[in-house]
Amino acid sequence: MDRGVCVITGGGRGIGAATVRRVAAMGWRPCVSWREDERSATDLAAELGGVAVRADVASEDDVVQLFARARELGPVTAAVANAGIVAPTARLDEMSSDRIRRMFDVNAVGAVLTCREAVRHMSPRHGGAGGSIVAVSSVAAVLGSPGTYVDYAASKGAVDTLVVGLGREVAGEGIRVNGVRPGIIDTEIHADSGQPERAREVGPRLPMGRVGTAEEVADVIAWLLSDDAAYVTATLVDVAGGR
Repeated sequence: MDRGVCVITGGGRGIGAATVRRVAAMGWRPCVSWREDERSATDLAAELGGVAVRADVASEDDVVQLFARARELGPVTAAVANAGIVAPTARLDEMSSDRIRRMFDVNAVGAVLTCREAVRHMSPRHGGAGGSIVAVSSVAAVLGSPGTYVDYAASKGAVDTLVVGLGREVAGEGIRVNGVRPGIIDTEIHADSGQPERAREVGPRLPMGRVGTAEEVADVIAWLLSDDAAYVTATLVDVAGGR
């Protein structure tokens, strides 16, 4: 089944890469953005009949061009605002303003820009026929991540608000907007915070006694994108094993 094109930001590794595989298996042609993981993103896109585009989601021009490239493959009917960053563990009073601004530029502004362009391609106001958007937040938005990275948690809190507000704003235009809040997931992102062993160390202390996998998060994203979730919008789903 040809479902059109699905744009996935940050699709070169982790949850993004797992989502690319999942949506491709469901019939979407993937358009994958990357900023640092060029080889993995381009290889994955080529394998699945899609394209990979270098894009920093904090750059408006990059996001606009990403969706323009996606449109060359066909109508954009799905989008996953997945690209995000963390930084080394620190207290807020130890963080520089440059770090904080970059955190919000990528995680919050990047998600807003990605969703904006998705609406511009999906809404009947702009000649679209509807679609589905999923934004990747984090359970940190609820827990606050004290002593770890409250700037990251705050940026993901902005994503939660975006999902609820935009979901209600475009509900009458055939566009559904939902979010997922992963917990501790076994991906490379922990190394970015200076804690490469975090998943292994924390897993046994979680309610389910283990960390999650990127594929488990991707399955929820794919469900939210699909017609099986046709009456679900402006909703956030925790994929955190009870955390």
